Amino acid sequence: MKPFKIHEGTTVALMNDNIDTDQIIPKQFLKRIERTGFGRFLFDEWRFLPGHQPNPDFPLNAAERQSASILISGENFGCGSSREHAPWALTDYGFDCIIAGSFADIFFSNCTKNRLLPIVLPLKEREELAALPGTAKVMIDLEQQVITAENKQYPFEINQKVKEKLVGGLDDITLTLTHEDVIQAYEQKHDVRR
Repeated sequence: MKPFKIHEGTTVALMNDNIDTDQIIPKQFLKRIERTGFGRFLFDEWRFLPGHQPNPDFPLNAAERQSASILISGENFGCGSSREHAPWALTDYGFDCIIAGSFADIFFSNCTKNRLLPIVLPLKEREELAALPGTAKVMIDLEQQVITAENKQYPFEINQKVKEKLVGGLDDITLTLTHEDVIQAYEQKHDVRR
């Protein structure tokens, strides 16, 4: 996994509360086994009108928000089923970070395993970030735990172990392999006993 240290990008706001994983990636698109290709179905039922025409009122369809890589949202983001396809769809679409009031636990965990940084901020700070123009650059410094936008800083908290994994680019397999010597010693001892 690529390390996540500093990210600079633009924002798009979808300030709804309780956005669930079926709204993020509807169930009819879960037939793929790869982690890629889900971005085109992200928020499908909101992004598109009948006939699959882009919904001009949906924030992600605004011309100035097309390249946004930071999603600002409401409370309890990612609730619902535990499908890992939701962070896959978000990252495949181009998001590197989601800033919300809170996250569903399993969704939060799935994000961190897929290099999608979930940040919790109070409503007032999220509203300030959501009000930024589409061209405004926002910098997220995970090591310093601060968001900088238009000369204003927004510090955030994150679990230290989650931070270490993301900054180090460590997924679960890589973490397991850091104990390779212990694993091999156990396997050799186990083989001798058999």
